[in-house]
Amino acid sequence: MNIHEYQAKALLADYGAPVPRGYPAFTVEEAVQAAERLGGPVWVVKAQIHAGGRGKAGGVKVCRSIDEVEAAARTLLGSTLVTKQTSPQGKVVHRLLVEEGSDIASELYLSCLVDRATSRVAFIASTEGGMDIEEVARETPEKIFTITVDPAAGYSPYVGRAIAAALGLKGELFRQGAKLIASLWRAFTEKDMSLLEINPLVITGEDTLLCLDAKVNFEDNALFRHPDVQELRDPEEEDPKEREAAEYDLNYIALDGNIGCMVNGAGLAMATMDIIKLYGAEPANFLDVGGGATTEKVTAAFKIITSDPKVQGILVNIFGGIMRCDIIADGVVTAVREVGLKVPLVVRLEGTNVEKGKEIIEASGLNIIPADDLDDAARKIVEAVKEA
Repeated sequence: MNIHEYQAKALLADYGAPVPRGYPAFTVEEAVQAAERLGGPVWVVKAQIHAGGRGKAGGVKVCRSIDEVEAAARTLLGSTLVTKQTSPQGKVVHRLLVEEGSDIASELYLSCLVDRATSRVAFIASTEGGMDIEEVARETPEKIFTITVDPAAGYSPYVGRAIAAALGLKGELFRQGAKLIASLWRAFTEKDMSLLEINPLVITGEDTLLCLDAKVNFEDNALFRHPDVQELRDPEEEDPKEREAAEYDLNYIALDGNIGCMVNGAGLAMATMDIIKLYGAEPANFLDVGGGATTEKVTAAFKIITSDPKVQGILVNIFGGIMRCDIIADGVVTAVREVGLKVPLVVRLEGTNVEKGKEIIEASGLNIIPADDLDDAARKIVEAVKEA
C-alpha cells in the first residue's frame, strides 16, 4: 500500500525525522490558507499522486507570493500528470502539499527497503541525490552505498555511523545523520514498511539535515496490524479493478499485456505468465483466486478480467488441491453467461473433481476451448488470439 508524500512526512515526523513544515490542501482556498499559515517568503506547491518524477512533469512549483501559490494550486488541482512512473494516461491531481521553502546547500539520497535477495533490510545511500538518482545508479553505480541489517541481529548504531560516513557527513551533521538513520529504522520496522525513500535528503544552508521528500510503501500482508495506516489509503490512486479484487479477497495486479489469466496459487500464476511470454504473448494481469475460492469469487475474478479493454483472450489454469475444479467450472460458466464472451477463452483443469468440472463446461454449450496441460493451454490461447 502506498501513501502520499504529506502523509509519509507526518509519519516520519512522529519518529523524530526532520521534515519541512507544510499542510495538505484539497482546494485552492485551502492552499492559500496553508501558505498564509506558513508565512513565506517562499512556498513550494507539490502535486500529491502515487508516482515519482513529479518535478520533471511540472508537478512541483516554487512560489514567491500568495498570488503565485493560488495560481499554482489552480493549475495543478484537477490536472493530469504523466511521469515515468505512471501509465500513459497519467494520474489526476486531487491533493496538494503546500510547504515552506528550504535553503538547499546540497542534495543526498537515502532509502530503506526489503532486500529479497539477502532476506534483510537494506539501507541505500548516495551523495548524488535529486531527480536523476536513477541515472546515477545506472551510469555510476560506485556512488551508491548499500548496507544490510540482519533482522535476527537487529539494528546497531554502527549502521547509522557507516551510512553517515558514506554520505560524507562530518561533525554535527554526522551526528544528525546517525540519529536520523536510527529513527528511520524504527519507523520502517514498527510500521511494517516495504520501502522508505527520501530523495532528496538535503543539507540546508544552516548545516542541518532535512527530509525534503518522502515516499513510503507498506507491506499489504501486515496491514491488519496497523489500522492507523489503513486509514491513510487513497482509493482514487488505486486501479479500480484492483480495488474490486480486494473486496473479494483476490490477489490481482494489472499488467500491460493482452491475455487475461485466472489461476489458483501464486507459483502457478507466475508459471502461467512465463509460458504465455514463451509463446510470444504478454499477460494482462496476475490473478490468484486462492485455494478456497467460491463460485462467487471466481465469477467476480472473471468479470474483473473481462472489464480490462486490453484483454484479447483469457486463460483459466487451475490445479485443484484444496480448490475443486467443479467450483471453478461453475464460476466460469456463471460469469460467461452474465457478462458474455467476446474474446477466446481457454480452460485447463486438473486435480480434485476434474472430471466433474470438465462435464460442467462441456454441458454449458459455451464456446470454451479445453486444454490438457499448461503447455497446451498457453499454445491454444496465443493461437486463438492471433486468429481472432
